Formats: sequence, structure tokens, C-alpha cells
Amino acid sequence: MGLSTHVLDTMHGGPAVGMAVELYTTDGENTNLVKRFVLNADGRTDAPLYDNNSLKKGTYRLVFDVAAYFRGRGVTLPEPNFLNKVSLDFGVAAVDQHYHVPLLVSPWSYSTYRGS
Repeated sequence: MGLSTHVLDTMHGGPAVGMAVELYTTDGENTNLVKRFVLNADGRTDAPLYDNNSLKKGTYRLVFDVAAYFRGRGVTLPEPNFLNKVSLDFGVAAVDQHYHVPLLVSPWSYSTYRGS
């Protein structure tokens, strides 16, 4: 299955429908934008970000536009807001395994883990 992500909005208790996300490959301080996408009604992408045939060993970054998402939901955020974009850097060591990167997020906190 390669690489996938899923975002849950813990403030509203559901998927983060419409959140904008960017995927990068990284090499030290260098980054390369792979794709931009918007999460679907389930808070996921419509297809894996990479399948097992195209996923490469290396380092990656997912950037979630948290502030824009919550503003779009009508949440009043202070200026500057506490969270703007949440950036998750992670490594892929075994391309034959599935790497799922979930994000649980509110305007004030987030957590992540390697999912299944």
C-alpha cells in the first residue's frame, strides 16, 4: 500500500474534510515538493500518496495547513495563531511495508504515530 495519511479533527470530532496538505521528499535541508492535495470526506486522500512500487527509501515531509482548515470551519483563531502549518518529518526504511501517517489535530495541539 505504500504511503498514506489521514487527519482527524479532534475539536469537531470527525475527519478533516478539505484540509490542504503538501508532500515533500527531503535530503538534509533540501526539500522537493512531490504533490499538493486536499483531503476527502473521510479525511484521507483518494489514492495512496505512493504505492509500494514507487515508494523509495528515504526521508519525507508532510505539511498540513491546520490554521486555514480551522478558519475555514469558522473557528476564530488568535493572531498569531498557535498552530499554523504542522510539518511532520519521517523516514521510510522498508519500502515493502505500509507507512501510514495519521494526524490528530485541534487549533491547540496535535499528535501523530505510525499507523497501520
